[in-house]
Amino acid sequence: MDFDYSVEQDLLRDTLASYLADHYDFEMRRAAVSTPAGWRPKVWADLAERLNLLGAPFPEEYGGLGGGAIENAIVMEELGKALVVEPYLGTVVIGGGLLRQAGGALAAEWLPRIIAGHAVLAFAAAERQARYSLGDIAATAAPAEGGYRLNGRKTGVAGGPWASQFLVTARSGPGISLLLVDAGARGLTRSDYPTIDGGRASDLSFDDVVVPAARLVGAEGAALPLVERIADEAICALCAEAVGGMRRMLADTVAYASQRKQFGVPLSTFQVLQHRMADMYTALEQSAALTLVATMKLDRPAAERALAASAAKVQIGNAAKFIGQSAVQIHGGMGVTEELSLGHYFRRATAIGAQFGNADFHLRRYADLSLADAA
Repeated sequence: MDFDYSVEQDLLRDTLASYLADHYDFEMRRAAVSTPAGWRPKVWADLAERLNLLGAPFPEEYGGLGGGAIENAIVMEELGKALVVEPYLGTVVIGGGLLRQAGGALAAEWLPRIIAGHAVLAFAAAERQARYSLGDIAATAAPAEGGYRLNGRKTGVAGGPWASQFLVTARSGPGISLLLVDAGARGLTRSDYPTIDGGRASDLSFDDVVVPAARLVGAEGAALPLVERIADEAICALCAEAVGGMRRMLADTVAYASQRKQFGVPLSTFQVLQHRMADMYTALEQSAALTLVATMKLDRPAAERALAASAAKVQIGNAAKFIGQSAVQIHGGMGVTEELSLGHYFRRATAIGAQFGNADFHLRRYADLSLADAA
């Protein structure tokens, strides 16, 4: 495998890093998440119009840059370093990914809107009884009036308050279907709330929501394989975001230990803390390597793809916990204050650990897939 980025990929990373350094420091982020809106639409517009960043993983025929999962990982790592809350994951990685893979008229209509920043999508799949299972769906989409009548409940929809459309999974006949639903559709009720990592989420209620047949993504009753594939892409993107956050936590910890003195000498001179920071660095580099390997395997057969994604998610979950706890411990009591960015990075890393399955879930998934492959 070639682990070196191309010139174009390096340029993508450097351009985004430069923009975020100028427009998205920690205090700007704190101010944004404290507003009623909870995000900055101006930043979203800049990502689309000034940087053309929302088109990074999409084919040129839709107005994109012709990239793919690697470009998503590059973007997500930089967003993770800056603790960006704007919904790149939900809109570009998941929403755009589902439409790109399904193809057809919906992709031709909506991908250019996503790339231009005119559509913000959120993925509504989780239900209270399902835990992390993408196939345990109680919501229903019954054929009616030249389309579907959608009923059910969805919970924990990340970025829900900002969405103009929702991609909703629902049981249709013997299988799972995927529907594109307008946020203002009649019969759709939304309950919004803040999350521990500074983001926003929603619980959704669908009561006889009429969805036109043209808003069906892919084939009726056949969406589960597509959803599972994009979930693995989302896992890899989240892992990349976590790597960015862990890089920042480690860098801040090393800088603090070099400046803070105890007994007249910097903390960084104490051997036990040197060993701890070396272990943090090792965990970070292992996480970065597994994330890149998993991202590069997203086009492999389903079982191989899922194995790599679960391996990365387990490593990220364990490493983020270790790096975050170690960083807080070395910083002392100030490590958990609102004024210091470290605690906010740790919260985001904790939230990532639970998205699309925690470390225990993915360790079990990895074991089940390995046993099935051995049989």
